[in-house]
Amino acid sequence: MPAVVHNAAKERLAAGEMAVGIILRQARTVDIAPAMKACGYDWLFLDLEHNSMDLDTAVQISVAAHGAGIAPVARVPARQLWLATRVLDGGALGIVMPHVDTPEEAREIAAALRYPPLGHRSVAGGLPHLRYEKHPPAESCAAINDATFIVVMLETPLAIHNAEAIAAVPGIDSLLIGTNDLAMELGIPGGFGDERIVAAYQAVVDACRRHGKHAGVGGIADPALLKRYIEMGVRVVLPGSDLGFLQQAAAATAATMRGFL
Repeated sequence: MPAVVHNAAKERLAAGEMAVGIILRQARTVDIAPAMKACGYDWLFLDLEHNSMDLDTAVQISVAAHGAGIAPVARVPARQLWLATRVLDGGALGIVMPHVDTPEEAREIAAALRYPPLGHRSVAGGLPHLRYEKHPPAESCAAINDATFIVVMLETPLAIHNAEAIAAVPGIDSLLIGTNDLAMELGIPGGFGDERIVAAYQAVVDACRRHGKHAGVGGIADPALLKRYIEMGVRVVLPGSDLGFLQQAAAATAATMRGFL
């Protein structure tokens, strides 16, 4: 059988649809993968930057995600390429790299996370992406290259200024705005509908369209704002986290119970 690797997020995007993901901050067990697939999500955003999730947990969830048909994508701390390649070897189908400001940084990321001839990622055998099947190295590496989803986060005014050049970098699939950090950098904490944020999204959407990439949104949970940016052309969408959804549902239920008396 030929080497085939499926990435539900990339397949959605290739069909002109949205790739909807969920940020995992609290989940630590593998059942989160089929559970979120059942809820309608395309990909898991395994957050190794802003919480205590470790490499082994991310790998266990990633392997389970393959069986569930949902794409595991890990955010690692900025410039931690050594960690990114380890989680990729463990089963992740993509990496989200935060705090990318320049095309030079984007080129370094793409080179480190893709196999030759597209990059310089070291080749490992016996990977869960291919169900541990044996395939010729050229075939398996090409299949994994095709399925790997590389996202760079733009979180500063400099990054937005360089959006065109970053979008032009081969091997980068998506430019995702980290709206919280961008708003902080602009001196408008929480101002996700501010005209400067709107302009940033327009610049990134336009750059992605010109270079065949996908614009992404993170840090926004307000449905009206998400709708606005999706209508502008954003296609990689993170509408919330496991913690946020848990608290939202729990708070609503508690309020309903209090209302019975």
